[in-house]
Amino acid sequence: MSLHRHNPAGLSPPRGFSHAVTATGSRLVFLAGQTSLDTAGKVVGTTLPEQFETALANLLTALAACGGAPRDLARVTVYTTDVDGYRAHAPELGRVWRRLAGRDYPAMAVIGAVRLWDEQALVELDGMAVLP
Repeated sequence: MSLHRHNPAGLSPPRGFSHAVTATGSRLVFLAGQTSLDTAGKVVGTTLPEQFETALANLLTALAACGGAPRDLARVTVYTTDVDGYRAHAPELGRVWRRLAGRDYPAMAVIGAVRLWDEQALVELDGMAVLP
């Protein structure tokens, strides 16, 4: 299995994502949207960075249950009810990402949402991984 990140010189320099990812492997893992739910199903954290950390940890836990690791992520979509807040906290969110998932960034998008499934949720992450 291999993932190759493509960041063409003709595009703006990526910061915290890759412009494109090609993948070869034998198993695709589609990861459901994860918010900052704890094991009791309650949203934890009141700030976007707190919720982002828990949501990312939940996404990586689901991936690990399939035998995957952060480096296997080919695509992650971030949905947030506060795009301005996401942009304002981008450096902190980047530090959280690097601490939990490392520096192998998948192709990513951030999408503004009016509301997520759980009303208190500020952020949700879903993704796709390629495993050997």
